[in-house]
Amino acid sequence: MDTGVGALARRLERTGYLCDEQLSTVLFLALEMGRPLLLEGEPGTGKTALAEAVAEALELPLIRLQCYEGIDATQALYDWDFPRQILHLRALEAVSAPGDRDVAEAEKSLYDERFLLARPVLAALQQSPAVLLVDEVDRADDEFEAFLLEVLSTYQVTIPELGTVQAAVPPVVVLTSNRTRELHDALKRRCLYHWIDHPGLEREVAIVRSRAPEVSETLARQTVEAVQRLRDRSDLLKPPGVAETLDWVRALERLGTTDLDLETAARTLGAVIKHREDLDRVRAALDRILS
Repeated sequence: MDTGVGALARRLERTGYLCDEQLSTVLFLALEMGRPLLLEGEPGTGKTALAEAVAEALELPLIRLQCYEGIDATQALYDWDFPRQILHLRALEAVSAPGDRDVAEAEKSLYDERFLLARPVLAALQQSPAVLLVDEVDRADDEFEAFLLEVLSTYQVTIPELGTVQAAVPPVVVLTSNRTRELHDALKRRCLYHWIDHPGLEREVAIVRSRAPEVSETLARQTVEAVQRLRDRSDLLKPPGVAETLDWVRALERLGTTDLDLETAARTLGAVIKHREDLDRVRAALDRILS
């Protein structure tokens, strides 16, 4: 394997994030080529955690833009600090006589950079090198996708009152999607792409041992085996992700559990199952899941 890819994988591993060869390779290429990385996969597969690990491994600030339905460019770019602008106007009125006021100059001073509230995208351009995490981009709409595409093509934005802000160094951009809808091809073409699936048994045991070293090998393996059986069920509204595996195994360890038995598992299901209907289904079949 390329030494650069291997070195990156080892740096991520030191943060507690274990990735396979395919993921470490596409991440390495995204960094080397200066391309955004689009990660798709089921919730709980470690997409957001990868961006956090990259920021830690590269010793860069992590700036997160959480997408949601209705988000627009204003929430991503900047806003003006209206209360401070009002205070500024009052201060100007207090120190100057009515005839001495230059209205145009006063208006211009309202849009000084000190009144600018940088939102995540602008902050990433200003602070770069940085890691910009655009989380759950599939929850935004087509218009916001078009805005992102424009920013990711030039790594610059124009603020009418101040001019153009361009990143001295393009930020490391990680976009995540739970694939609740298909993203446009134009955005995908701008990115390198990777689908993150739930890890296999041995890798998930290794992840648990890395992120929760206080948990015994036996308990980690028993818990992961149970979670993987839960994921194999087709009747669950929300199959557990790796985050839920970690929650469950830590909860069991806090209770002093050394072996995952039926009674303790039943009492702690709230750490791994987060829907009432799923809880009812799992409780009814828990003895078979643990067998």
